[in-house]
Amino acid sequence: MQNPQQKSGDITYTKQPYVEDAGPRRIKSMQFSVMSESDVLKAAECQVHLGSYYDLNTKPIEGGLLDPRMGPAKKFGMACETCGGNFNDCPGHFGYSSLTLPVFNVGYLSTIMDVLKCICKNCSRILLDDKSVEKHLRQMTNPKLDPLKKTAIMKSIVKKCSTMASGKSIECRYCGYKNGMVKKDRGYLVHEHSKSDDSFPKECRSAVSHTKDVKSNINRATYYLNPVKVHSIFEGMSNKDCELLYLYDRPEKLIITKIPVPPIAIRPSVAVEGSLSNENDVTERLKQILISNAALRHEIMEGKKPFDKHLDNWDHLQAMVSLYVNSDTRIPSNLEVGKPMSGLIQRLKGKTGRFRGNLSGKRSEYTGRTVISPDPNLKITEVAIPIHMARILTFPERVSQHNIEKLKQCVSNGPLKYPGAKMVTYPDGSSKMLQGNFRKRVAEELKFGCVVHRHLEDGDVVLFNRQPSLHRMSIMSHRARIMPWRTLRFNESVCNPYNADFDGDEMNMHVPQTEEARTEALTLMGVQNNLCTPKNGEILVASTQDFLTTSFLITRRDTFYDRSAFSLMCSYMDDAMESVDLPTPAILKPIELWTGKQLFNVLLRPNANVRVYVNLTVKEKNYSKPQKGDKREKETMCPNDGFVYFRNSELISGQLGKATVGNGNKDGLYSVLLRDYNTFGAAVCMNRLAKLSARWIGNHGFSIGIDDVQPGKRLSDEKGRTISNGYQHCNKIIEEYNQGKLALKPGCDATQTLEAEITERLNKLREEAGDVCMKELHWRNSPLIMSQCGSKGSPINISQMIACVGQQSVGGRRAPDGFISRSLPHFPRMSKTPAAKGFVANSFYSGLSATEFFFHTMAGREGLVDTAVKTADTGYMSRRLMKGLEDLSVQYDNTVRSANGGIVQFIYGDDGLDPVKMEAKGGFPLNFDRLLMKVKATCPMEGDDYLSPSDMFETIEGILQDDQTLDNASSDAFRKSLSDFLSKHAERLESMLRKVNGHEGGISDGMEDAESAQVNISPSCKVVYKIYGFTKQQLKVSWAINLDSQ
Repeated sequence: MQNPQQKSGDITYTKQPYVEDAGPRRIKSMQFSVMSESDVLKAAECQVHLGSYYDLNTKPIEGGLLDPRMGPAKKFGMACETCGGNFNDCPGHFGYSSLTLPVFNVGYLSTIMDVLKCICKNCSRILLDDKSVEKHLRQMTNPKLDPLKKTAIMKSIVKKCSTMASGKSIECRYCGYKNGMVKKDRGYLVHEHSKSDDSFPKECRSAVSHTKDVKSNINRATYYLNPVKVHSIFEGMSNKDCELLYLYDRPEKLIITKIPVPPIAIRPSVAVEGSLSNENDVTERLKQILISNAALRHEIMEGKKPFDKHLDNWDHLQAMVSLYVNSDTRIPSNLEVGKPMSGLIQRLKGKTGRFRGNLSGKRSEYTGRTVISPDPNLKITEVAIPIHMARILTFPERVSQHNIEKLKQCVSNGPLKYPGAKMVTYPDGSSKMLQGNFRKRVAEELKFGCVVHRHLEDGDVVLFNRQPSLHRMSIMSHRARIMPWRTLRFNESVCNPYNADFDGDEMNMHVPQTEEARTEALTLMGVQNNLCTPKNGEILVASTQDFLTTSFLITRRDTFYDRSAFSLMCSYMDDAMESVDLPTPAILKPIELWTGKQLFNVLLRPNANVRVYVNLTVKEKNYSKPQKGDKREKETMCPNDGFVYFRNSELISGQLGKATVGNGNKDGLYSVLLRDYNTFGAAVCMNRLAKLSARWIGNHGFSIGIDDVQPGKRLSDEKGRTISNGYQHCNKIIEEYNQGKLALKPGCDATQTLEAEITERLNKLREEAGDVCMKELHWRNSPLIMSQCGSKGSPINISQMIACVGQQSVGGRRAPDGFISRSLPHFPRMSKTPAAKGFVANSFYSGLSATEFFFHTMAGREGLVDTAVKTADTGYMSRRLMKGLEDLSVQYDNTVRSANGGIVQFIYGDDGLDPVKMEAKGGFPLNFDRLLMKVKATCPMEGDDYLSPSDMFETIEGILQDDQTLDNASSDAFRKSLSDFLSKHAERLESMLRKVNGHEGGISDGMEDAESAQVNISPSCKVVYKIYGFTKQQLKVSWAINLDSQ
């Protein structure tokens, strides 16, 4: 009868027997354990006890290391005696070998020591008191406690027991046995007792007086814990104590009594000439173990040799087992035998191990690798592939009505003639290689649905990679261009993301084999889609070196071209399909002349059909700030032409350099093209500049020679005067130091103050010499041009070549004393002068003296070692960081989660913004100033009047209210920042109008009325409105553009 309190839905009674669900299940957890003796026997198919391989007939010996029951030892003519499979089919079967005496498992030696430190060596009970045992056991049995915390508790127990035993022996509270410290001594485990009885030294006072070396060991008793003793101790441990020490299994499993012999499949033999073979390192290690084990068993059975001789053989067996597990184990030199061989751990760990070498780092097909070289005529999205490589690499293209004729021709050409094919795969799955003379027949029989493995051709998608791959832009997709010669070539603008140069670097190429893979590669990995670095959104694929030099020289103020030269350079930019509208000449009479700046106008907007309107301002490297008392107020009036100003794709002012067309700037030309238009616009401009630069600089000529670094008389005199003044100042400081009159700096003694002041002065000395060089060199000087445009070098490099190399630092300070209170034997003792402490007054042009050369090599050697060490450290740190972060991803709910679903961030970066899309510096999403400038340049007034400051504030408030009523209203923070920006702009207009009208009490009544203000406004106010004002339509457009861009 059913219990009335029981619900009928709890239990269902049926006549059908219970059948366990055999469907898929979710694994909740896994627990690893060491194999016990019974586990080894259960998994084994045979016992291995012979240390030989073959008999006299070269057949594997039964009971040997190549026993046929563990799998076939040869590829042909043998079958497994266990499963009957051949060399390719048999998975292999384990064997086992019984050890005469047990040995420690070297992989768990530290665990064995930790357990021994915490238990009594007589009764195997824990050494803690009842209160501590109860406390820690309650923590260890808590299922909610994190494993890391349990490990920390176990370590605290070990530390507590070790601390108690370090002072004196611990008396076991169960059996009274005195337990001391457990140490590792020359490969052995040692149990060391301490005795506190003072009567013992008195009895041996006369002996100690003659042998003082034993005085420190009088109160100590030491004996070895061999594996047999440790095994018996572990067997006596209770399960409760095992759980307390965070052991999931019995500790006696850590002592090896039967060693598993792995299948032959994972230690295959390598056949050599004749009937012999080279055996695997694992097999050789097992052979050494079996020989050592047999020798130990033989001596014990005979019983003729003393016990210490057995101990030596036992130690040898322990050493062989340790080397079998880990060949890096340190063993006594007398136990080392034979050549060095790898152990089981070496098979798994490291770069060439199973995990990193075979599982994570697989080898792939359809790849190529060769030396790289530059080709500015290629697009940034292209890579030139040698014909030799294109004939080997293939792509499987399916035959359709659109490509059947092309593929028929490829099949007819065969594998050796380009463009050809290597194989045809039919719809039924069969394949046919195109090596014979039947290619024409195969081509005629080609039908829709067949797959032709054709040679690479122009336009195919390939992946391009340079190692080390430290960020995602180290591998990107390009379009193939099949060309002669033997190197992979690409545009120099793409060197930055790969960190590549052309001094012998090699790069890898991978060919995707499916249409889906090609589409993904183009969308996710295309060069045009990865122009900006994910680090901070700065442009990374940009013009470099020669391209920057060309841009700098072409846009110089005094550069003019006639019609033929200007037309020729316009033709350099693109192919013959591009139409170019020549702009109006800058000079009409007496001859039509175009400026170099107009050439860049054509580069950005070749004809009227190109709707690209670039508006930006950039301060280049040679920009000079207005000084106090300078009449110049406008940035565009820079005397060095260092202020770059583009308005509607017309270059108004400035010489282009790295800040405008180079990488590392969010306000540069390519960044603006990318943000305001698309990736295609930026890529096309890079291609045009690359083609123009290669041809222009080749015709114009640009080189560096010894004359470029030869100082003139005036420069030499100025340099000598500068260095002489600097030396006098340093000598004065040294004299004050010797007299004890030197004023000390805060927190420094006299010596530190002296070094700080001299170093500061000598650093200024090199800067002053560099400034003199920059002023005295002709503007045509090649190093000066490269330094100013940012293509290569810096003013310090020029100073070192022409003026002086400067102070050499070793370890961040001047050259240290190394020869009896002096840096070199060439100087007096205790000398503190600049020349004696590493200052190089000569330049590379004039040549260094012997002492200066020595100081220079000190700093160079330090830099070389520092670079090598940093490369290894940063590479390892990067790898560890990426391995820890590789399972993180942004899910569809915008949370950042790990592979097991754990939430790392509720929204990426706490703001959900992609660093690649951030347009302004400092992580701000938009550059309001530049967008407002673009609106004023591209949105005409169309008869509208400028808004007065009061009207601006009213319009802004109205736009804010309208925006809040929309369903897709922007965030409050963004609207507030945009509103604050526009309000500050209105306040700036109001302030400028006050200054122009000459009163501070506010704007006149005539200014407040917008309509009357436009009629009665003074000419000065018109200029102010033109610069700082905008119409109502422009204000609305600016608001809309900012909202659309966020």
